[in-house]
Order: sequence, then structure tokens, then C-alpha cells
Amino acid sequence: MTEGKQVTYAQAGVDIEEGARAVDAIKGIVHSTYRAEVVGDIGGFGGLFSIAAAKDMEDPLLVSGTDGVGTKLKIAQMLGKHDTVGIDLVAMCANDILATGAEPLFFLDYVAVGKLDSKAMAEIVSGIGEGCRQAGCSLIGGEMAEHPGVMDPSDYDLSGFCVGIVDRPRMLNPESVKPGDLLVGLMSSGLHSNGYSLARKVCLEGKTLEEVTAPVDALGGKGVAEALLEPTRIYVNGVRHVMEKCPDAIRALAHITGGGITENLNRALNDQVDAVVELGSWAVPPIVRYTCEAASLSEEEALKTFNMGVGMVLIIDPSTFGAVRRACEQAGEVTRLIGRVEEGTGIVRYTNQGSLL
Repeated sequence: MTEGKQVTYAQAGVDIEEGARAVDAIKGIVHSTYRAEVVGDIGGFGGLFSIAAAKDMEDPLLVSGTDGVGTKLKIAQMLGKHDTVGIDLVAMCANDILATGAEPLFFLDYVAVGKLDSKAMAEIVSGIGEGCRQAGCSLIGGEMAEHPGVMDPSDYDLSGFCVGIVDRPRMLNPESVKPGDLLVGLMSSGLHSNGYSLARKVCLEGKTLEEVTAPVDALGGKGVAEALLEPTRIYVNGVRHVMEKCPDAIRALAHITGGGITENLNRALNDQVDAVVELGSWAVPPIVRYTCEAASLSEEEALKTFNMGVGMVLIIDPSTFGAVRRACEQAGEVTRLIGRVEEGTGIVRYTNQGSLL
């Protein structure tokens, strides 16, 4: 091998010492999410979690989900506010596995950065920790990867992986949905984490930081960027409270993500029924309406792009509606009766067209 000047890892752009400082900075956050089932501590080659609770189940099933936050991260980077996107990350994974009726158990994250900054990393992980606390799951591991020369120094990307458990006899199943069942919507906090390529294009593109942070009356005095950064709601506590207080009330769940109500609610149906959604039966959040108007979206297009104010839909036995609504209220959920199930072919249909936007 030809002798030459030594080039260290740090000189190549990877700061191992800053990585160690970042790990020290997040230890307290990680520990704050631990459930009793966590074995060991961060720093090993794998996270350990006891599944002893499964021994009390008739037929335990592990449920897994993975996702990211997408281009919403660009707004966090624009504002220099990194402590909420971690909530989005956990929400996208935990809400998905919740749709089976599963209890989230543990979570792992992957953070890729252009240049590692221990302070910014602690802010990002603080949001992940908060999301895990809201979902009732433990953050048992993860990875921080520096990508000099591949990503800009201030750029980062997030992905996550959540594992939960459900007893097969209690698993929510679209096959159980029947004509006459009711659609109960759990309200969203805004756009959540979907449709941001469009939202950024029509709300932020070509505008200065001063313009996108200026208060807007239609957004309750918030700036557009701030309103777009509102974190995704995590529905675990509310839904599991309903499952505990009203056993067998929920037939199926739909997490309303990319594709909107049109292309997500149908995933909770079998091919013998349709979901009939009554438009105008709930209020559209200001930032959702603002974005739809900025994009000049038709109502039809909006319903297959954004959640339109409904983050999760419970399909329930109609005889349990009163009990389900009370249980949701006890858990702090805002609910609306948004429609019903009819005989059909597994699609979503709408009534009162023109009353949503």
C-alpha cells in the first residue's frame, strides 16, 4: 500500500466524539419511556423486551409497523424547531399497528444526519420520547448515522419501527363489519404527516421565513409554517380505553393517512359493505382548509389527499354508540358520528357533497 498522509474518520466528516455526546444527551429521554418489560439499557447491539405478558393470551400475535415523517421535516428544519417531529414519527407507526387492535410495546428509531449535533439530536429524540410516552411504548434502541457528502450538514431524515401485541380472538377485523354499523371519527390536529409535498408547494414555496411565520387570522393567529408543524395525534390511549370499557364494540379501525379518507377507510371494509360518509358532519381544521384553498383542490381530490380533520375512524356496533362516545370522552378524544355502513362492494361513498369545503 502506498504511504501517504493519514486521514481520520473525523477528517472524513464523521465525529465519533459528538456521537458519544449525543448518546449521553438522550439517555434520560430514553429511560423515561421504559416499561417494566424492558431488559437492559441502550448501548447494546440489540434492544431486549420481555413478552411474558403474552403467556396470558390465548393466541398472541406480534404486530409490526414502520414509517417516516416525510417532507414535513423540511418545515422543522426551516424553523429550527426539532422537538415535535419525533411525535409524528411514533404516531405514524403506533397508529398503524393500533388499527389491528394491538397494544404498542416498543419502538426503535433511525436518524440520518448530514452533520451530527448533539443538541439538535437531543431535541429530535425528545419528541420521539414524548411520542412513545403518549403511545405507551418503550424506546429500546435506535441508530444515529452521519452522512457527510451525501446530506447537507443541517439536513436529517427519520424513520421508525414499532412492535405491538394482540390476542388473535380480540384482533380487529374488517370481515366483522356489517351493514348498519356506525362510523365514529376521531378528530385530527391538522394535516398530521401526509400530503406535505403538496402543502409545502402551495403554502411555503417562494416565500420568505418572515412571510411563513407571520400570524394569519384564518389560522387562529399562527403562522403558516407553525400550523403545518402541528404534530400528529396519537390515538392509542383513547382507542384502547374504548376496547377496555366496551369489549367487542369496535369492529374495525382505519388510520387516515396518505390517500385521505377515500383510500384508507376502505381498508377497514370487507367486499360486502360500503362506508357512507356524511360530509359536513365534522369541522375541517383551519390549516387543512387553508391548504386546500391554496391548492384550489376540489372536494373529491381533497378527500383522497388529506385526512380533512378525521385522523382515525372507528367502525362500531350501533348498539354501543353511547358507551363508545362516553369512553372516548373519558380518554379526552373529540368524536363525531360521520356516517354508517351499508351493503356494497368495499368502497367509500359520500353524501352531502359540497358541504365540506
